[in-house]
Amino acid sequence: MGDLLGVAVLGAGHMGADHVRRLDQVVSGARVAAVGDPEAARAEDAVAGLDGVSLHTEMEAALDAPGVEAVLIASPGPAHEEALLAAFARGLPVLCEKPMAPDSMGALRVMEAEVRLGRRLAQIGFMRRYDAEYRQLKALLDSGRLGRPLMLHCTHRNVSSPPDFTSEMLINSSVSHEIDAARWLLGQELTAVTVLRPRASAGAPEGLLDPQFVLFETEQAALVDVEVFVNCGFGYEVRCEAVCEAGSARIGEQHTMLVTTRGTAGEEVPQDYLVRFADAYDREVQAWVDATRQGRVTGPGAWDGYAASVVAEAGVAALESGARTAVTLAPRPELYGPAGLCHAR
Repeated sequence: MGDLLGVAVLGAGHMGADHVRRLDQVVSGARVAAVGDPEAARAEDAVAGLDGVSLHTEMEAALDAPGVEAVLIASPGPAHEEALLAAFARGLPVLCEKPMAPDSMGALRVMEAEVRLGRRLAQIGFMRRYDAEYRQLKALLDSGRLGRPLMLHCTHRNVSSPPDFTSEMLINSSVSHEIDAARWLLGQELTAVTVLRPRASAGAPEGLLDPQFVLFETEQAALVDVEVFVNCGFGYEVRCEAVCEAGSARIGEQHTMLVTTRGTAGEEVPQDYLVRFADAYDREVQAWVDATRQGRVTGPGAWDGYAASVVAEAGVAALESGARTAVTLAPRPELYGPAGLCHAR
C-alpha cells in the first residue's frame, strides 16, 4: 500500500458524505480514491473541493478504480450484500455500515463467503464500541468490580423518523445498535426477544407503532430492555445502565453545553446521531484505517453482523406476533474465535 490508504466510498448520502469528509479532514493515513453512487450529482456534492477522486455510478467501477485498496460501504442496506461479496472477490478490506445485510439469510451468505476465503476482510459499523462512554462501561463490566451483570436498561430516542420509516425498522434499524452493544458489553449472545407496544405517540406518523419496549434474554439469564422512541420530538438520546450484583453504572447523560438565557438554563440536546456519536465514528474509521494498513481486521466482524440480523429478525417476528420469540443462530465459525469473544480493540 502507498503512504495513504486509498478508499472507495460506496454511497454518497447523509452517512456516506460524512465519511468522505471524515476521511479527508479527520482521519490520518487514508484518502478518498473513489466514490460510487447511482446519482452522479450526489457524488459530486460529496467530493466538492477534493482532488484526485474518481466518481462512478456503478458500484463495481468504483471498486476497480485506480488507487482503491479498501472499501467503506455507506449505501442503503439492501445494497450491502452485493457490495460486500464484490469486495471479497477482489480481496479488498471493508468497513460496512450496519446492517451487514437486510435479512438473516443474506447476512449468512456474506459470513459464509468470508469463511470460504479463510480470512477476515469485513468490519461492521457498530460504532458504539468506539464511543468513550461505552468503552468505559465495557472495561468496568470486564473488570468484575460490580459482580455479574444482571440487567441492562437502554434508551434510544430520535427527534423524528424519515418518511419511509416502518414499525419494523424501529427494531431492525434503530434497536440493532442496542443488539450489538448488549452482546458486546455482556459477552453473551441474545437468546429470545419480546416486544411490547404502548399506545402510539401523537407525534408518530399514522400507522407507525412508536414507541416500543423491547426485552431481550441472554444465554446467561441476564435481561436487556430497550425503550425505542423515534419521534420523541425533542432530541437524540442514547442511554444505557448496567445493573450488576454489587452496583450499577449509567452512561449517556450527555453533559453538553449549558445555555443560560432570559431566566432559564438548560443543556443542549443533540438532534442527530452524527452529533452524538461524532467522536465514535472518528475513532471507528481511524481504527479501521490503522488496522487495514497493517493487514489486520479488528472490531465487530461478519459474525456480529450476522448475529445482529438474526436477533433483529426475531424481534420483528415478536412485534408482529406479540409473543416471546426464540433466537436461533448458526454454529459460530472458527474464523471468528470462541463464543463471547466480542471485543473491539
